[in-house]
Amino acid sequence: MDAVDFNGSATEAAKLLQHKVISSRELTAALFDRIDAANPPINAVVEVRREQAMADALAADEAIAGRTEMGSLHGVPMTIKDSFDVAGLHTTWGNPVFSDFIADQDATVVRRLREAGAIVIGKTNVHFMLSDYGQTANEVYGVTNNPWDLDRTPGGSTGGGAAALAAGLSYLEYGSDLVGSIRIPASYCGVYGLKPTAEIVPLTGFQPPGPPAGASRFRYQSSVGPLARSAADLRTALIATAGPEAPDSAAYTWRLAPPRHRRPADFRIGVVLDHPRAPVTSDVLAVLSDVTDSLRTTGATIVEGWPDGVDPVADYESFGFQVGLFFAFQDPEQEFAPFSAIAAQESRRQRSIAAWNSYFDDVDVFLCPATFTTAFRHDDRPLAERTIATVDGERPYDDQPFWISHASLAGLPAVVAPVGITAVGLPVGLQIIGPRFEDDTAITFAELLGDLVGGYRAPPDLTPA
Repeated sequence: MDAVDFNGSATEAAKLLQHKVISSRELTAALFDRIDAANPPINAVVEVRREQAMADALAADEAIAGRTEMGSLHGVPMTIKDSFDVAGLHTTWGNPVFSDFIADQDATVVRRLREAGAIVIGKTNVHFMLSDYGQTANEVYGVTNNPWDLDRTPGGSTGGGAAALAAGLSYLEYGSDLVGSIRIPASYCGVYGLKPTAEIVPLTGFQPPGPPAGASRFRYQSSVGPLARSAADLRTALIATAGPEAPDSAAYTWRLAPPRHRRPADFRIGVVLDHPRAPVTSDVLAVLSDVTDSLRTTGATIVEGWPDGVDPVADYESFGFQVGLFFAFQDPEQEFAPFSAIAAQESRRQRSIAAWNSYFDDVDVFLCPATFTTAFRHDDRPLAERTIATVDGERPYDDQPFWISHASLAGLPAVVAPVGITAVGLPVGLQIIGPRFEDDTAITFAELLGDLVGGYRAPPDLTPA
């Protein structure tokens, strides 16, 4: 067996397994060895299931030997964010109150990933109750560090998953995104992350321990989706996990719509790289500007400016209101806002959806920053006291979600793709927003962009000599 490539993609690993270049047992055992060696300083993977994973890998190898029909992720080891139920593993949400809870069944996305052949080897760290988009820390498992610089954050709340992928501790991750919790960590750690179109991936089994959550129309802001080292892996994972659950699954079938184009030159590309409400730091802006320049050389059409009818500041404020409404629904006794305010904000959300839908009649994808800065140093001060030190000076901590808010408010698919490294060696992510229900247009564009400017790059190897 040749040396295992811990920087490869899940799709590539699946092909190697199917062609018997390596066995699932060998790959899974090697990944456990990698976790043992490289995870301690990062603290990304917080629970593993060695015995069950190795048994699953043996079964996967036997299926390959028997030429049994195989799923798209057959035999590939992967991790899951702590906040998803995985039968036999803890679901803590980083909260000591739940530290002893062990799930007795899989979340829907976990079950579907298993049906696609994936082997869940363990869980990754989250921020306490998923309550921070900028950092990942809790009293159960501690602080997760960024593999590019251990003094810096990997982002939150899917910081453990993004860090694990960046450091070669997993081949695929599934996370969640309410306030950028997939996209911000993907940007800070230099990996790919997808927030799918709202509500196409079921949320069942993604909740704190306790009675099952009731049905709610306010869950449109919360999405679950994959993180990976390649755009192709995002597509593979989305196909495996999206689609309705019973009883809706008896009424309609979901399928991934094909991408609008397959060559960069054929795309009409909307671009906004800066805004005074959340100015992008000069180091990040330099990388993103180079990407735009590279796209121009392909013959692609660049359309600068926000869509007609989109007010980025008002929509950002509306997004914040909608997030507050989401949490108010979780606590019906909480006083939130009068009905008139809720109705007004819902009208704004619907106008935003209509404006983006109209925009995508003529434009194929919209490019903007994932967030205004690169990964920053850990900060354990109270949230209201935090600031972010950047190359251009101190910035408000709560400016981070500005750029992710627009896809979230309108329920649009958004991919964050790694597109470069700053002068001090930190990754930069670009956000690719696609038309509603056309997730593969954004994914395919991210794939083409990787071919043009380079995609995932491995951080300095943290494996002890």
